Amino acid sequence: MGEQAVRIMVVDDHPMWREGVARDLTDEGFDVVATADGVGAAARRAQAVTPDVVLMDMQLPDGTGAEATAKVLAVSPNSRVLVLSASDERDDVLEAVKAGATGYLVKSSSKAELVDAVRATAAGQAVFTPGLAGLILGEYRRIAAAPDAGPNVPSLTARETEVLRYVAKGLSSKQIATRLTLSHRTVENHVQATLRKLQLGNRVELTRYAIEHGLE
Repeated sequence: MGEQAVRIMVVDDHPMWREGVARDLTDEGFDVVATADGVGAAARRAQAVTPDVVLMDMQLPDGTGAEATAKVLAVSPNSRVLVLSASDERDDVLEAVKAGATGYLVKSSSKAELVDAVRATAAGQAVFTPGLAGLILGEYRRIAAAPDAGPNVPSLTARETEVLRYVAKGLSSKQIATRLTLSHRTVENHVQATLRKLQLGNRVELTRYAIEHGLE
């Protein structure tokens, strides 16, 4: 019970939706420290309160959710952005991820799915509405297959690549261990080896790398 509540900022230009989400998360024990209705307000408030997780809409009056994501992370780099949008359009999803979002959930998701996604995002996992992870990986796989993309991808073993694919889907080390019939320690060793090879600092960066390069 002594754990500090995850600090949330909700960015959406529809007051009833914004307040409803904030209320639902508060009821679940999260600490909603700020709300914002646009790109400018999101950046200002993120800088002031440095939330753990930012729930981000994609359609805002003064810009896009991708623009807001980039600006929020510029002033609060330790925040994690989970997009919560009515749109599941490919371009919206890709732009959000490129801007630094670590997850993307559609607004038709249930309250339970939202709560689970916020918890997972706070824990450093990548969370995507089913189907969207495949869309993103497929797109970046196409980009990575371009003739000039090959030399930029360090050499990973087949097992490291397999583990990396599951990391990109948002699975924890324990879940990956179960899928691959490996020990939790072995999976963690593969993750750490991959981080070293790719010169990345953590699982969030690793997830983003996997998405950007379409590794499988």
